[in-house]
Amino acid sequence: MSENEASTPEQEPEVARVIFGDRIELARQYTDDLIARGEKLGLIGPLELSRIWTRHIVNCALVAPLLRPGMVGDIGSGAGLPGVVLAIARPDVDFVLIEPMERRVAWLEEQRAALGLDNVTVVRARAEEYRGQTTLDQVTARAVSAFAKLIPLCAPLLNPSGEMVLMKGAGAQREIEAAEKAIRRYKLTGVEVLELGADRDLEITRVIRASVPA
Repeated sequence: MSENEASTPEQEPEVARVIFGDRIELARQYTDDLIARGEKLGLIGPLELSRIWTRHIVNCALVAPLLRPGMVGDIGSGAGLPGVVLAIARPDVDFVLIEPMERRVAWLEEQRAALGLDNVTVVRARAEEYRGQTTLDQVTARAVSAFAKLIPLCAPLLNPSGEMVLMKGAGAQREIEAAEKAIRRYKLTGVEVLELGADRDLEITRVIRASVPA
């Protein structure tokens, strides 16, 4: 891929309209703003523009059906991937976007207001600093840390029977194997890797799903 191709924003794929339905205009608005300002604000790298829809927006949105009505926390929300995307796709779910960096928090607050996402609360904090505040029904994270390190960060934030829905790469199963001690310590159940998107002929989105004790 040439430098020009890498910096040319990807066109919206047809599947985006299917996934977002009547929320597609909000997804477009968010994506357009991320394309326009994301690199300058340090939210995405320049090479990500050529795959902004398939690698990021659609990739995150595929997780939406795994969420249930309730309170979902997005740890290290950053640019809002997946938190903002999921809040667009699932207006019936309440989201807490947990992010420690001030400039990213400012971006998230701006997007929440611009998109009219009444189901979003932005909190400037690290995951461990959020403990003792609102307990969560589910927690998600993307490109934050290895599963073994995420478990002690996420598990204490969850209600009984709460669930982790963590976006991962091709090494998801190896991460589970490496997290054996943490899985036992926090008594996680139903630990599994889900592969999403194959039925739509998309790049696979991998999720580690696990529940804390009831």
